[in-house]
Amino acid sequence: MNRKPVFLYSCLCFGFAFFYVPILSMIFFSFNKSRLATVWGGFSIEWYGKLFANAQILKAALLSLEIALLSATLATILGTMAGLALSRFRRFRGRTLFSGFVTAPLIMPEVITGISMLMMFILMAEWIGWPGSRGFTTITLAHITFSMTYVTTVVQSRLSSMDVSIEEAAMDLGSRPWQVLKDITLPVISPAILSGWLLAFTISLDDVVISSFVSGPGTTTLPILIWSKVKLGVTPDINALAAIIVTVVAVCVAIAGVVMYRQEQRRERDVQMALRANN
Repeated sequence: MNRKPVFLYSCLCFGFAFFYVPILSMIFFSFNKSRLATVWGGFSIEWYGKLFANAQILKAALLSLEIALLSATLATILGTMAGLALSRFRRFRGRTLFSGFVTAPLIMPEVITGISMLMMFILMAEWIGWPGSRGFTTITLAHITFSMTYVTTVVQSRLSSMDVSIEEAAMDLGSRPWQVLKDITLPVISPAILSGWLLAFTISLDDVVISSFVSGPGTTTLPILIWSKVKLGVTPDINALAAIIVTVVAVCVAIAGVVMYRQEQRRERDVQMALRANN
């Protein structure tokens, strides 16, 4: 008779509780009528109404979404290209240096990255006159720089586990490299590309340290605004804002999971059909 691993289940439950109980309590207190964030004063949704009436928070949220969408998209394009170069072209001059530059933000502290970005933008403004001021452009460029690293890592790992013989067979049948990339490689690694985009979007939307260095007057992102408000004490409107963000992120992750699962099922079905046709 096999005994259930009580210790492992206990550790699992403790881990889930450690991560999710604070989030659930924050969502619970977002419906608090009291002005004190941790003292229950009755059920109310008035803080959600005050949140949507706060022009400062809405402006910061819109700015963060614009930066995250643009930086995640460009980082995914550049990261996919870098992953392809590192995975498919294993030997080229400067490969080690290029790989080091790509992976450096993974191990470099964010404070160092933020300071180096700030110094670079200051020197560029003195030498070539661009950027004229720190704001949307500088934040976007900084987010592309460090989020591209994560996309490259995800795409490169997926390409490393991909069967290269499929691409070679397509080229033997007369397909050009661009056609192989468009019709075979990109569809196969599309789940990794989508995962990299979601990761880059989340990291950009969540960044505080680097954004605080490269931002300027009038370009306060949502994480910086929340950080400045939390210093004075957590208020129920911050709980309401965090509850909305958690809900939106959970829905997006669920949708992405369903899409990737269906794509994987479709790919496996196509492989099985191809094997049956060959047999």
